[in-house]
Order: sequence, then structure tokens, then C-alpha cells
Amino acid sequence: MILLHKPSLLLGLFLVCATTGSPNMATAAEPKSCTVILDARSGTVVHRDGICDERFSPASTFKVPLAVMGFDAGILKGAHDPAWTWHEGIEAPKRDRKTVDPMTWERDSVLWYSREVTRRLGFDKFATYVTQLDYGNKDLSGDPGKNNGLTHAWLASSLVISADEQVQFVRKLLTDTLPLSKEAQTKTRAIVPGFDAPGGWRVYGKTGSIWLRDSKGEFDRTQPIGWFVGWAQKRGQRVVFARLEIGKDGSAQGPKGPAVRALFLKELPRLMRRKSQ
Repeated sequence: MILLHKPSLLLGLFLVCATTGSPNMATAAEPKSCTVILDARSGTVVHRDGICDERFSPASTFKVPLAVMGFDAGILKGAHDPAWTWHEGIEAPKRDRKTVDPMTWERDSVLWYSREVTRRLGFDKFATYVTQLDYGNKDLSGDPGKNNGLTHAWLASSLVISADEQVQFVRKLLTDTLPLSKEAQTKTRAIVPGFDAPGGWRVYGKTGSIWLRDSKGEFDRTQPIGWFVGWAQKRGQRVVFARLEIGKDGSAQGPKGPAVRALFLKELPRLMRRKSQ
């Protein structure tokens, strides 16, 4: 996730949707979490606990399905093509005012690059892709009355997805069974960031960070959301996973996704051993 300097940008980035009540309201005072791990080939549940069937804003995890769309449409061509350069008029924090290619986009979670992809797709094609991918609730209406779904739907707005749905999407991506070109799926897998985990695991995934809002529509900083979604492999074994945490470490001011990722990487060997025992 990108920390933005302007209040209007913060509003666009740190909202979140839940499936009950108003989509932008905090729904729980106590911390909530989900960890779901499936065998990538068979779909067998390796580990599952928590609120894995509840939907929330995908935040920056949406960059993975968006990459598949971009490659399938021919907007994105390879890991380093196209390289677009930030220019005046594009809202972005200082760290993202640079030349960005698909690999950098995923690694650094550059919001303006995502919006350039969706603008080039256009709303109708964007909506068709989201429907084809059966992604979450498939709602691209955006913020009520603002007609901004093309650039905001996945950012604490109308589009929401559960951890269970996240792992099903990743499983299809790994097995080339998404209803888009195999080439687009292969190129997308190649740009997802990779990390080493204890026990010889290699993990590929995307973080997402956002906040819930309270009943007044204000950000509830005691209710941060952090995602880490992707797959892990070790000596021929491959699993898909989604980790979601809500409300833990609420005093932290930074993005929650990286902290969720770090904890999942640390815990992965234990979670896999639990299944084998």
C-alpha cells in the first residue's frame, strides 16, 4: 500500500468495505482474522480458521487480477513493458513519482499505474473482465454518487472479496484456468513479488492495507486491515493462501499489509506441519 500525503488521496486509499451494514463502516471492535491455505492442485483445505467467508476491500491485492486483465488486453506486454513515467497532474506520493513498469508496479504497489491500466481498459471492458474472473461481489459502482468505479472501486469502495474467494482466484491463476489467455496468466505470475520463508519455502504474494470506518464515516485507526494473498512452494509442493487481519496493532500508523506478510512468512512452516501431524 502507498501512504499518500494529500487528505483527498488518503480518503481514496484507506477506506474499506464489509459485507454487513454500510460497506464503509467498522463492523467489529475486537480483532478479527482469517488464514486459509489450500493445496493448489486438488483444492484440498490444508488450514482454515477465522472469518474467511466475510468480504472486505481487496485494496492492493487487486493489482494481481488487474495485471491479468492488462496482459490479456495487450495494455501490459511484459515484466518491464510498458514503462510509464509519472508527470505533473498525476496524484501520487513523492516515492511514486518515477518511471514504473509492471514489475515495479506490483513490487512497490504504485496506485497511479493501476489507474492508468483501468483508464486504458475503459469501464465496459473493465467490468466485463471482473465478471469473467468472478471476482468477489463484482461491484464496480464505486463511491455512492461519485461515478468513480473505474479508478476507485477496489479502494475501500464497492468491490469486496473474501479470503475464501481470494484463494480460489489464485488457484485458478496458478493452474491457467482463469477464463483469459494462458499467456496473460503466465506473465502475471512472473511479476508477483517473491519472498523466502523458513524451512525452504518460496512465497509469492501481494499485500493490501486499508482501514475500516466508524459509524460517522471517519477512519477508525483501531481497525486497520492487512492482507497477504498468493502462493507458496517447496520441493514440488504448492499451496495457495490468504491471510487477513483486522484490528490488531491498531496504534500502528504504517500500512498493515507488510506486517501481516512478515507474520505469515514466519508461521508458514508451522501451519504446514500442523496438517501433516
